[in-house]
Amino acid sequence: MNVFINQHGVGDVLMVQLTTERPEQTTIESNGDITLIKSLKDGSPVAFNVFHATQYVGEHADGSIELTPELVAKIQEALDKNSVSLELKVDFSPKFVVGHVVSKEKHPNADKLNICTVNVGDETLQIVCGAPNVESDQKVVVAKVGAVMPSGMIIRDAELRGVPSSGMICSAKELALPNAPSEKGILVLAADAEVGSAFTN
Repeated sequence: MNVFINQHGVGDVLMVQLTTERPEQTTIESNGDITLIKSLKDGSPVAFNVFHATQYVGEHADGSIELTPELVAKIQEALDKNSVSLELKVDFSPKFVVGHVVSKEKHPNADKLNICTVNVGDETLQIVCGAPNVESDQKVVVAKVGAVMPSGMIIRDAELRGVPSSGMICSAKELALPNAPSEKGILVLAADAEVGSAFTN
């Protein structure tokens, strides 16, 4: 689940994304201050908007809002007050974590891409990476599926030149770190960085 607000561009509306998947067709249902967006294919909710958001969740700066149990409780209360029968189930685990590149092999269909196996603590991910400096046995920063990058881009499961990829190995520039180098390349962490721990800048 990802939560955004853009009062200068959209107004006092909280935009809640429930899934990273993008259904081809959607349908909209409105109930009070809630507009629910559902997949037309199976009727599952994919997102919703909360109008007059500040009266439900208070003031927040424009952009992505950090998920906390308190915020989710307020959003759930907004749904309940507007008679929307939707129970929020939220993963509070960190989306930017330290990963260990276990292996790297060339992509069969792209000269500049590599297929990396990356241990992120609780699971091992296959990530297609185009950085020229990625190597096996590196500690790196991984944006897991569902992460919101500083640019606003949401990390989704993808398929790059026919190979599935779940997550992204990040550069300092992509993480909007101060004094990030301009040349292409992932951020390589110290060898003693703890795999699976949250990365914070």
